[in-house]
Amino acid sequence: MPINNQIKVAEMMIIGPNGEQMGVKKRNDALTLASYAGLDLVLMNASSTPAVAKIMDYNKYRYEKQKKLKEQQKKQRESNKEVKEYQLSVTIDIGDFNTRKKNAYDYLVKGHKIKASIRFKGRQMAHTELGLEVLERFANELSDVAVVEEKPKLEGKNMFMLLAPKK
Repeated sequence: MPINNQIKVAEMMIIGPNGEQMGVKKRNDALTLASYAGLDLVLMNASSTPAVAKIMDYNKYRYEKQKKLKEQQKKQRESNKEVKEYQLSVTIDIGDFNTRKKNAYDYLVKGHKIKASIRFKGRQMAHTELGLEVLERFANELSDVAVVEEKPKLEGKNMFMLLAPKK
């Protein structure tokens, strides 16, 4: 934003430090008012007629703007947590199960969500309750750091559930 002597507009609508309108003034008059108040003249909108300028402390304005931007980015990062998918199987061995459980635990501690899924192959579709047991065991093992956000459900040949970290 152009400030003080960087402003090239001849006439502008001036807004005072407390938000009051001071009317249309020439550039030199506006600069005199700003320097008299010990503040900066900042061009807020050059495209309108007349252009709009505000008398304010520019460094404070810039600082607060940066602070708001950082806060927005922080909130955006929190809402954009990743969902990591862990694929299990009906016939998963205890070693593989423990490895996936340990990796999922670390990921949940970081604050991310987990999607645990099982793909049924061939005749396994006749015994989907075995896959349900594996998913429930996975959820029980991680119950100290996670809550079940979405119960296990079957979609086609896949069964999945969603785990979210505890607050």
